Amino acid sequence: MFKIFKKKVKDKRPQIVDLNGEPIATGDMVKSLRYDLGECLVIETESGLAYESVDSKKIVHWTKMIDAATERQKVYKL
Repeated sequence: MFKIFKKKVKDKRPQIVDLNGEPIATGDMVKSLRYDLGECLVIETESGLAYESVDSKKIVHWTKMIDAATERQKVYKL
């Protein structure tokens, strides 16, 4: 009628940030603190963002890198 109560559209994808609070996007280089990945490239997969190790080519989904205390990723942006 008057559109007083408008629905707010939320972004379904949470903001992904490193331990320092810097945003992480596809194509960024990061240093992983888990799974012995070392330096990683952030890539886009069918199921969302993932980290691909430069050395071992191992791929880990971003949800496995969440720090429980801070809800940030266990990586440092390079």
